[in-house]
Amino acid sequence: MERVQEHAVTSGADEPAVRPDRTNPTDPTDRPDRTEPALELLVHGVGGATPEKMLGDPRTVRITGDDTAAVFRRTADVDAESRTADGRTGAIREAYVWCNLTSGNGTRALWLLLLPFMVVNLAHWMRPTAHDRKRTVRFYGLVVRLAGLTLTVLLVAAACEVALDLAAWQCAGTRACAERHSWLGFLSPAVSHDSWWSRPGRRLALAALVPTALTVLLWYLSRRTWSAYESQRPIPRRPEPDDETGESSLGRPGFWYGRRLVARLRAAHTAAGLLTVAAAVTVSTAAFDRGPDGSHASASFGVLLETALAGLGFVVVYVVCRRGRSENRLDQALDRRLVRWLPLGALLLLALALLYAAWPRPGWESSGRLPGDVAFGGIALVQGLLVIVLAVVAHQLHRTHPDPRAAMRGLGGPAVAMLACALGGVMSGGVSQRVSDWLDGTGMSIAGPPVLLTWQASVIPPLLLVVLVLSAGLGHRTWRLRRTELGAVTHDYPGERRDHARTARIASTRAMAALTDRGPLLVAVTSTATLLLGAGALVGAFTTDKTPERAGEEGQAFVHGAAQTAQGLGSWLIGLGFILFVTWGRRAYKDPSARRTIGILWDVGTFWPRAAHPFAPPCYAERAVPDLTWRIATWTRATGGRLVLSGHSQGSVLAAAAAWQLKPAQRKRVALLTYGSPLERLYGRWFPAHFGPAALSRLHHEVDCWRNLYRLTDPIGGPVRLTGDCGPEVDHGPLKDPLEYGRTAQHPLPAPILGHSDYQADPVFAVERERLLARLRPEVPPQGSSGRSSA
Repeated sequence: MERVQEHAVTSGADEPAVRPDRTNPTDPTDRPDRTEPALELLVHGVGGATPEKMLGDPRTVRITGDDTAAVFRRTADVDAESRTADGRTGAIREAYVWCNLTSGNGTRALWLLLLPFMVVNLAHWMRPTAHDRKRTVRFYGLVVRLAGLTLTVLLVAAACEVALDLAAWQCAGTRACAERHSWLGFLSPAVSHDSWWSRPGRRLALAALVPTALTVLLWYLSRRTWSAYESQRPIPRRPEPDDETGESSLGRPGFWYGRRLVARLRAAHTAAGLLTVAAAVTVSTAAFDRGPDGSHASASFGVLLETALAGLGFVVVYVVCRRGRSENRLDQALDRRLVRWLPLGALLLLALALLYAAWPRPGWESSGRLPGDVAFGGIALVQGLLVIVLAVVAHQLHRTHPDPRAAMRGLGGPAVAMLACALGGVMSGGVSQRVSDWLDGTGMSIAGPPVLLTWQASVIPPLLLVVLVLSAGLGHRTWRLRRTELGAVTHDYPGERRDHARTARIASTRAMAALTDRGPLLVAVTSTATLLLGAGALVGAFTTDKTPERAGEEGQAFVHGAAQTAQGLGSWLIGLGFILFVTWGRRAYKDPSARRTIGILWDVGTFWPRAAHPFAPPCYAERAVPDLTWRIATWTRATGGRLVLSGHSQGSVLAAAAAWQLKPAQRKRVALLTYGSPLERLYGRWFPAHFGPAALSRLHHEVDCWRNLYRLTDPIGGPVRLTGDCGPEVDHGPLKDPLEYGRTAQHPLPAPILGHSDYQADPVFAVERERLLARLRPEVPPQGSSGRSSA
């Protein structure tokens, strides 16, 4: 494939840029009046776009990159630099296409399993802005990492509940259940006539291979993404003096290179998963050995094994707490011994646990449930306490540097962490409930899942009721806003013949787009209700040791009816959610369009590096931001030219992150054009420490110029809200949408309401683009110059 030839960067990233018209004054081809080339680098948003659509030409060529992410040009512009050097003007256009980072092959469907991990990872980055509170900030990150560790244990414990308790212990130990499922017959003492595998310990040891395989799968998915994401090194450079202020953390040299931390956390979480499986087998076996029918030698070995499991578990917690992210430098070291030996040590203990369980034990028979209530209850209690502690820490950080635009007054991180824990609980309970119903049918031959999981399913209906009431209130508020917008639409299109239906559609679109700003209220109410209802479920399960239906039998008829309804409806809802989840994943595996829809979810949720959970879907920005930074740096070094970084939607976030990663002298050659941008509306409010007013003002000050376009009908993009105190105003006034109210000579058909899409269709876009290109100075400031270019 034909590619553009670029000058190699051989002298290091800090070598001063050399203008082509000054490299050799004696060269007759090196004329003093030659024109510096200008480049417009386009970055698409969520959902992706083809290079043909972005560049407006069916003939495009990849000039750098691979099948995962690449930069494209029009075929006619492949040699545009040489033609520009000959005096021909006009900006060169390039398109950076990164959609395959999040919606590639069918294995992306497996990422649905990682949804709770992705959500808790977001909580890490939602901390409030704080200066001179390094210890508090580190403690905030530590608490989130511990919450992430509990999610790993919860997921593996749910797999143990399904495989060990429901299948191997309860169903295989019950004749009626084993006869209905012939594949379990060889594990049943009654059906197999006491075969070798039918002993309870051996059944547990064999079933333990299922959660072990799940843990290995999680390790493999995390490990496999390293080559495509974490191995992409940013441009090496020295940290800037102001990096310690907290206002430009996205510009730190090591921000987009989290290889060392992810490797440490991956080893710790893998070990935690294996230890969870080993504990599930060992505790059940040791309980029998300590009974009247157990042997003293086996009981002693069980105690030693439990002690070793607890000791290595303490080491895992220490590893998770010991080290956070290293951002001020490009940390290329790996803790190889820790990464290798910690999972191997857990695997060795798991092997000993399986051998211990498989040892012959005459008289041991399975009955009732395994001790799952204690395990799931302990996890739920720890998660609730961690969320409360995280809320206290976030409140303290917010008080040190209050930000009125921060979501939930700085409590967005704890709220999202609570939702992550709830999502993990729903997924765990849904799997257990569905498998129990499938194994047992309507026979009531097995005890079923732990009582706590039934209680957690029963609180789903009241939680949905709270959400429905809140949604009704937001709907009423949206209706009132729509009535206000009817007058605003009339004012925005003066002199037009009124069309009530047309006006109503425009006003409704504006009112619905404003719902995005009510997101913090919805998250706050949902997370608070989840915490309270979850606490109630925990108390109910441990005080009654009965399901809600049976616990309500002792109360009044109304209480019993409500408990029975909640339990039945909750079981049905959690089963429906599980079926929809599996169906969605299966469809995404086979259907590329459905996979792209799921990719949109990852576009939003996996922008941030994996700082709290190593099994979260990989951070595509660890590939995309270095790609953009390297492209900008090499192009400006090779040509000395000007550059407009043009980003739509999520592409504007990538563009801003790439601009932060540039050296100061390179940032002064770059102009930003953002449209449909969530930089302030979403990222600034939910991630104030990284996209707050101070960070965005700093970026505005350091780039040559910045313009932002938005529409009132856009539910995602919005104004950046920076005043002119730090330079020219960023925001253009709201663009008209639709462009014309009625039919005109330019628009003989009704103009569509564009909302978040097709900003290039607005004439203002072309005007602002040309203004930015004209504002960039042809003279390049010296490398390291601190003076600001005129704007």
